[in-house]
Amino acid sequence: MAPPLDLGPLARPVRRSLNGEHPGEVGTMLPPLIDHHVHLMIIGPDALRDTAIAGVVDLGGPLDTISAYARRSGVPRVAFAGSFLTAPGGYPVGRSWAAPGSAREIAADAGDGRAALPSSVETAVSEQLAFGASVIKVALNSATGPVFDRATLETIVASAHAHGLPVVAHVEGEGMSRLAIDAGVDAFAHTPFTERLDDALVASAVAAGQRWISTLFVAGYGEPTPATAIAVDNLARFRAAGGRVLYGTDLGNGEQPLGVNPAELELLVDAGLAASELIASITEVWPAAVATDRHGIATFVPGPPPVSVDDVPRWLATARVVAVEDLEPYAGRPASDRAASDQPGTAPEQPGTAPEPPGTAPEPPGTAPEQIRTDHLEPQ
Repeated sequence: MAPPLDLGPLARPVRRSLNGEHPGEVGTMLPPLIDHHVHLMIIGPDALRDTAIAGVVDLGGPLDTISAYARRSGVPRVAFAGSFLTAPGGYPVGRSWAAPGSAREIAADAGDGRAALPSSVETAVSEQLAFGASVIKVALNSATGPVFDRATLETIVASAHAHGLPVVAHVEGEGMSRLAIDAGVDAFAHTPFTERLDDALVASAVAAGQRWISTLFVAGYGEPTPATAIAVDNLARFRAAGGRVLYGTDLGNGEQPLGVNPAELELLVDAGLAASELIASITEVWPAAVATDRHGIATFVPGPPPVSVDDVPRWLATARVVAVEDLEPYAGRPASDRAASDQPGTAPEQPGTAPEPPGTAPEPPGTAPEQIRTDHLEPQ
C-alpha cells in the first residue's frame, strides 16, 4: 500500500451534518478556495457564485464597476486592484477587452518644485484606495508599449506601501521582471512567461518575499507552447528556492472553466508543487481583504482524498462551498489514510464535537462548472 499523501495541516477529515441535506457524507474540509487573478469586468459578478471559489482577487477593471461588485454580499468575496497603473500609451490602453476606466495612465513627474502638492503617482494611488482597492497593479509590458522608468515605479511602490497596500505587476518583455524586482514590487500577476529568469534573479525575488500568481494555463491554453515551458521552468525554480506561489487563472482570458481549473493545478504539479503546497496556493489569504473565514464558510471535498499528487487537481475540482456548521469532525482514520481502503456505503464512525458555527453562510452549490469563452487570448 502506498504511504498516505500528505495534504498538509489545512486538510481535516469531516462528514456532513446528520441534520443537513447530505447527512453523513464523508470528505475533507479545507479553508475557502481563492482565485488570485480574475477579471470580473469580463466574466461578470455572478459567474462564480455557484462554484467552489469563495474568494477572488480582481486584477484590473474600472474602479467604479469593480468596487461595486466588491460591496455585494455573498460569495465569492472580492478583493481588487482597480485600474491598471500604466505609462502614457502603455498596456492595456487600446485593448478591446479593457473597458473604459480600466487603465490609469501616469506621466513621470517633471520635478517642477511643487513639492507641497500630491504627485501624479500619489493621486493615482489615492484614487484606487478611495474606492477600496487592497492591492495596486502596475503594467510593465514592454512588448506592446511604453513602461514606467525605475524612478516612477519605485515612487508607485513607496506610495502604495505608505498606505499599507502591496503592489502586483504584470511583467512581459525582456527585462521587465528585473525592473519589478529591483523596484520592490511585492507580487507578479503572472509567472514570467516571456523570458527565462536567471537563478540569481529568482533568488532575489524569493529574498524580497515576492509572491507569484501562477496563471500557467493561459501561457498556452492547454497546448505545450514555448511560453508555457518558460513559465513552468521559472516557477519550478522559484518554488524550489522557497518562493510563495499563489493559485490564479486570469479568468476571463480565453476559454476556461468557471471555478477550479484543474489544468492550472496540473501545471503547478509539473512545476514541482506537492499536494500540501497546491492546497496552500489556492487557500492563502492574499491580500488581506479577500479573507473569507469570517463569513462562516469552508470548502468540502467529497469522498476519499487522493493517493497521488497527480490526482489532487481533479479531486479539488469536485469541491463545494458549504457552511462550516454543516461539517462535523470525522472520528475515523485521518483522511489521507482512508483513501486506499474506504468503500462506498461504509457507515461513518461517530463524530466528535461539531465546530462552533461562526455565522450564516450561503447555500452550498450543486452544479458542475460551466465553460466561458471570450474573444481575446492575452495575459492581463
